[in-house]
Amino acid sequence: MSKERINIKIKSLGLLDLLAFKNLVPNRKKKIQNASPTAINEVPPMNALALKLHPRIQHLVIDSIKEETLSTKTYRFRPDEAKGTSELAYFRSGQYLSFNFNIEGSTVTRPYSISSSPDKTLEGCYEITVKRDEGGFVSNYIWDNWSIGTKVSCSGPEGYFYYDNLRDKRNLVALAGGCGITPFRSMAQSIIDGTLDINLTIFYGSNSKEDIIFYDELNAIENESNGKIHVIHVLAQEELEGFEKGFITKELLEKRVNINDSSFFICGPQAMYNFVSGELGKLKLRRKFVRREVFGEIKDVESLIDFPKDVADKEFKVKVHIGGISKEIKASAKESLLVAIERAGLCPPSSCRSGLCAICRSLLISGNVYIPEDDDGRRQADIQFGYIHPCASFPTSDLEIIIPREKKS
Repeated sequence: MSKERINIKIKSLGLLDLLAFKNLVPNRKKKIQNASPTAINEVPPMNALALKLHPRIQHLVIDSIKEETLSTKTYRFRPDEAKGTSELAYFRSGQYLSFNFNIEGSTVTRPYSISSSPDKTLEGCYEITVKRDEGGFVSNYIWDNWSIGTKVSCSGPEGYFYYDNLRDKRNLVALAGGCGITPFRSMAQSIIDGTLDINLTIFYGSNSKEDIIFYDELNAIENESNGKIHVIHVLAQEELEGFEKGFITKELLEKRVNINDSSFFICGPQAMYNFVSGELGKLKLRRKFVRREVFGEIKDVESLIDFPKDVADKEFKVKVHIGGISKEIKASAKESLLVAIERAGLCPPSSCRSGLCAICRSLLISGNVYIPEDDDGRRQADIQFGYIHPCASFPTSDLEIIIPREKKS
């Protein structure tokens, strides 16, 4: 076998090269000193754009309130210029806002999907739709305390529950239950106004017809969409002409859509997630084609198959370190660490409350926690080095934990 010789010429360092290297740092410092103060203090254009799109906090004021059903209201917000928010951050249909509340001495957050279209943001408004939950901590507070003119604060748009043409198929199948229709209302409106070019089929599960949120609006949107949007209502407790009866099952999906040419998005209460996830599992879909929205706090965690039943009724001591403060609190095995810490008045950072966004990422120094597999959004490195997300972690022993202090704007 013949070998080909490759000749590479390497230029030796000369005196001028050495002088240029030696003067590199001094010359850089001189240029910085001679630059005009205006040029130094200017925010680079990309940084300014990033601040507009991803503000740490937005100050809003309630502009109008609309009753959608007996238990559901839509709140419209405008920017609160008096508090320093002059324009609202743009978003992608399917994203959410995390609102801040101070209730009975506890500072808490709750994520709510934006139910209006991104185009409305350019007109200066957001909308969220809130269902009053019997025994709900925050939803009842909203219904009892929010009125026109109420000032509130929230995060910028967050989350990854949106259509991405590099990942998703152009035929999107939305599986919604209750207030889970809100991100799909935003997507449907985006299709109508031309900012989203997909085909959308919505399976919307409700107990009865009177429980359907946006019923007339969804019908109007479907008629206006030129065949790009289809809405299939599924009623669990009523049998009516033009409605499917029962639940959103594998058989119903196979009957109404092309399974192999669709991406599936799920948004609704936890009970619906549990059922629909099982039905989708029967279809053997690739994981990338099934996405679910955050649904907040995990409820009835003790009902999960792998939850350690022997600790279900126990309460544990948790030593919390946050921002130079150390405090021992109590936490039940059936409530997330985040809830226990908030109730103690320690103001931990949080956003999605579903184990995904990592804003509450904390270091577990000692002790054990239960983390539901479907809600474990940690990176592998965090798992290896002992980090947890308190919003999706439930104590199974006494603990010691270090929590980051919430960043202020």
